[in-house]
Amino acid sequence: MWIIPVVFVVLLISGTAFAYLMGAVSVLSFVMVGKAQFLSILPQRIFAQLDVFAFMAMPLFILTAEIMTRAGVTRSLIDFSLSIVGRFRGGLGHVNILTSVFFAGISGSAIADSAALSRTFVPEMEERGYDRYYAGAITAASSMIGPIIPPSIIMIIYGGLTGASVAALFAAGVIPGLLLAVALIVLNAVIARLRNHPGGASDDLPRFWPSLKRAAPALLLPVVILGSLVLGLATPTEGSAVAVLFALIAGQFYTGLSRKMIVEALEATARMTGTIFIILAAISVLGFLAGQMGWSQALADWVESIGLTGPRYLFFLVGIFLLAGMFMDTPVALSLLIPLFAPQALEQGINPIHLGIVLCFNLCVGLITPPLGKCLVVVAALTNLNYWRLAWTALPFVVVQVLLLLALAYWPELSLSVPRLAGFSVD
Repeated sequence: MWIIPVVFVVLLISGTAFAYLMGAVSVLSFVMVGKAQFLSILPQRIFAQLDVFAFMAMPLFILTAEIMTRAGVTRSLIDFSLSIVGRFRGGLGHVNILTSVFFAGISGSAIADSAALSRTFVPEMEERGYDRYYAGAITAASSMIGPIIPPSIIMIIYGGLTGASVAALFAAGVIPGLLLAVALIVLNAVIARLRNHPGGASDDLPRFWPSLKRAAPALLLPVVILGSLVLGLATPTEGSAVAVLFALIAGQFYTGLSRKMIVEALEATARMTGTIFIILAAISVLGFLAGQMGWSQALADWVESIGLTGPRYLFFLVGIFLLAGMFMDTPVALSLLIPLFAPQALEQGINPIHLGIVLCFNLCVGLITPPLGKCLVVVAALTNLNYWRLAWTALPFVVVQVLLLLALAYWPELSLSVPRLAGFSVD
């Protein structure tokens, strides 16, 4: 069995794509534990893992974000945010966070958020007197709002893996996402006062009503998506198709969409969707082996033997997923760990929607924590910042996010109140 971790480390160091790495290690594991006869049914297992109706929404939401980004929506959202909070001390930091809130309703991805906003905000904040590393840190930290406020790609993955309602998960993400934005704004206000960050002069700021008119199509998109789901007018998959149609219409309101833009959006969507699906396929092989070897039952027995039940088990998962988020990409960690740990949580009576919000939020914290910190990597690469200095500057934002994560785990109502009001069965 020692061969398996050796192969894993060698392939990891060699730069092998994670999906191929997991696939190779999983097949080797079947051979080493004497289960090679089951390899013949792996194609059926992989297809069963991917043949989930909720997953159909994923490429369409990705396509929506690609279309809106290419249509030039980013500048209109920044101008609208400037018109609201730009005049306050540390105003550009507030604008950075508020723009991420608005952008979250379009992209559903922290990586897309950080990539779209870092090239704009970091140079502009530096020009206005902010430290460029602080500008990069707040851009990376605020981009974490993207996967929490609906639509969210990782919530679709969680829903597909557990059978939880994606629509209820979307509704449950509203308050945590807004609480995260408020927490970051408060922290930015404190730092702005301590460091004497500038505010914006009123005559330099965009006017509210013209900027609102310009941003209206982008602001309406999340309302259309969430409204159709909450009112029961559409399933998440149908809602994602409506979102694509809305994006195509709204795109004409901005710069206009050429055939080249649409083709590029389709190509980018195919690449991202393919990446996620091949990871899900590779990890499903290992999940099948785990079932054959009884790993889930062994974990359940161990959890019960040490008295990890109810809230204590949830906080145990918070620690596990925080650690996993530091080393693994979010879709990878979800696909690998949810089938292993979630069944015990659900058996202990932890609400699946509450669990989904906590664990998705949990893994997103890893996007700005070393050594992986994918949002930090994106911001550092696009703005030529030193990665480790950027990570150190982002530390106060990580502390605030972890504190909010613990609050979400302790008080389920922060996640479940909106789904209940919307009529979803979450009890």
